Amino acid sequence: MNWKTAHRSFYYEGAPEPEDLDLKWDETALLVIDIQNTYVERPDRDTLSPEEQERHDKWTPFYDRMTDMVVPRTEELLNAFRKHGIERVFARIACLKGDGKDRSLSQKKPGWNYLLLPKDEHASQFVPELQAQGDEIVVCKTTDSALTGTNLRLILHNMSVKNVVVAGIFTDQCVSSTVRSLADESYNVIVVEDCCAAGHEDLHYRELEIINMIYCHVVSSAELKEIMGL
Repeated sequence: MNWKTAHRSFYYEGAPEPEDLDLKWDETALLVIDIQNTYVERPDRDTLSPEEQERHDKWTPFYDRMTDMVVPRTEELLNAFRKHGIERVFARIACLKGDGKDRSLSQKKPGWNYLLLPKDEHASQFVPELQAQGDEIVVCKTTDSALTGTNLRLILHNMSVKNVVVAGIFTDQCVSSTVRSLADESYNVIVVEDCCAAGHEDLHYRELEIINMIYCHVVSSAELKEIMGL
């Protein structure tokens, strides 16, 4: 099974295979979303209470996927884009006010999605392997969609980008919101499956099924490299 037949939802069962992707280098950009220190660093399990240890263990598959797959494969893809001079853009969750007053409501609500990541703090920075270099563009957002709360739309338009290759987290939240926004703006969106992760594997794959073929095309990093000749 390849990208043309994988990750099919109920809506697209039996649908014709999509046409081959035509991702011209000068019309394509890689967008890396929210792979920040806060999502890869965790406390020592032995320092936690039994209740905290239980939650810690539930998240272990996510952290393993980030360490073993998402970060290294995104780094490989990023370096391939750099080698060939293809545009790279980064979007990260980062508020401008120290108290987070400028955040959107979704980031202020209590619970897991409560996010207070001031722009200059360590937690809000991209992981070391995926730091922007040179004139690579970084936008800060206080929304799930990287388009809604930034000037990314204008940036991509001004650079004549038509195809946006997406990597990042979380598949079912900021990645999905960004993909949908890009699709609504008539960008051709490609999501790199093994460069993304959700809190749970089921959420990751279910969201890929939901967005695939209507808002984007889902491919593996190996397939993308072959398609683009990287």
